[in-house]
Amino acid sequence: MVATVTKRYSFEEYCQYDDGTNTRYELDNGRLIAMTPPKGLHFLIAQRLERIFTAQIQKQQQSWLCLKEAGLRTTEHKSRMPDLMVVEEKYFMALLDEALIFEQPPIVVVEIVSPESIIRDYSYKRSEYAAIGVPEYWIIDPQEQKVIVLIFNEGLYDETVFSGAEKIASPQFPKLVTTPQELFKI
Repeated sequence: MVATVTKRYSFEEYCQYDDGTNTRYELDNGRLIAMTPPKGLHFLIAQRLERIFTAQIQKQQQSWLCLKEAGLRTTEHKSRMPDLMVVEEKYFMALLDEALIFEQPPIVVVEIVSPESIIRDYSYKRSEYAAIGVPEYWIIDPQEQKVIVLIFNEGLYDETVFSGAEKIASPQFPKLVTTPQELFKI
């Protein structure tokens, strides 16, 4: 019998980790979890929503930024890489010379579900984001053709499911005008 020893990384080691491959990793209980590159539809949805959020931020004249490929520390030994995050600009500016891993709850977090991330996005990340008080968490599910907007309320999330041509309601972006149909359009 061969035992494989997997190195456990501290959060600080994770922030400095570079294996020279350009592979992105999440930290899960000290283990590095390689993130697979997004498929085309996943990329298009993230790009569309990033443009929509950025336009809303400008309309609302908020000092917020919409980011892709940034990290979010959720526990002492966990760091996630949401597909999109809306953060306060002051927190971004504080990380200009450091790994782009936020330790403050973002305003909005978005995960786009892929077949291999269903349990992680619907369950684990939902619990982790609630535990750190993320006010609004979007789960975008291209397979099911739906968008779930979760609103933080007294330690848990209240969820609303949107599909088809239903207008997505977002407390953080009250004038948002988009639908799941528009996000999933090829």
